Amino acid sequence: MEDNRRWLPVAAIAPILWGSTYYVTRHALPADSPLWGGVLRALPAGLVLLVLARRLPRGSWWWRSLVLGTLTVGAFFALVYVAAQALPSSIASTVMALGPVVMMLAAWVLLGRRPLLRAVLGGVLGVLGVAVMLLGGGDGAGLDPRGIAASVAAMLMSSIGYVLANRWQGEVEVLPLTAWQLVAGALVLLPVAVAVEGAPPALDGTALLGFAYVSLVATAVANVAWFAALRHLGPSTVGLVGLLNPVTGVLLGTVLAAEVLTWRQTLGIAVVLGAMALGASRGRRRAPEAVGAVGPLR
Repeated sequence: MEDNRRWLPVAAIAPILWGSTYYVTRHALPADSPLWGGVLRALPAGLVLLVLARRLPRGSWWWRSLVLGTLTVGAFFALVYVAAQALPSSIASTVMALGPVVMMLAAWVLLGRRPLLRAVLGGVLGVLGVAVMLLGGGDGAGLDPRGIAASVAAMLMSSIGYVLANRWQGEVEVLPLTAWQLVAGALVLLPVAVAVEGAPPALDGTALLGFAYVSLVATAVANVAWFAALRHLGPSTVGLVGLLNPVTGVLLGTVLAAEVLTWRQTLGIAVVLGAMALGASRGRRRAPEAVGAVGPLR
């Protein structure tokens, strides 16, 4: 039987590319239009993938695409925007690091996949590692409850969205599945961006190149890799690999922006990598369920 762990490098592509968007956003994209930024990031990526897939949704996939796009793109970007306005990025990122544990629980409820003990321990250890890596003195002072609520909601919605995608994706190939979500999510976010931010921002050459990267590479390529790995590895393992997102952001800040890598960040990175290794380690388990099976799986 195929060793699905060979899909771990594919799974790692997504959070590494997502992590690179921190640097690109900070140095190339307009800072005052995050909602339009979400639209300009998701819509071109979705349209390019839709052209490549050459397939529109049929039947129930119209409403499924809208549900998945709202959970993983549209509402997610809007809630992350609220959290970013109300919370230090370190706090918001630490809340989002709870995603792997939530994905495991959601997969248990929605798919009937009981998480392995080592995966749960890896998820908890990963949250601790992100907290050590990102939280410093005073980060938790005077937290805005709205920011906490938005960050928790973003984490819950995206985690449930990924699990639902894993439940349904056996019925359709990864490329159209990803395209439909991105286009639907962008269309959900578009009226919110217009209502909150008005007209789209004017973009200079640097911003155009930045959006080309975050849309075509850090969204189109990353999301295809994410959902392909999700199909083979399942939510528990892929969720843990997603912890590479904040790690990448910290390391790129050190390499490209000459930021100082502190001992806390170094320790946190080591803990996160250890959590991923624990969660992905081989243990005694039954053979994986076939994708498309009746019952807990689709």
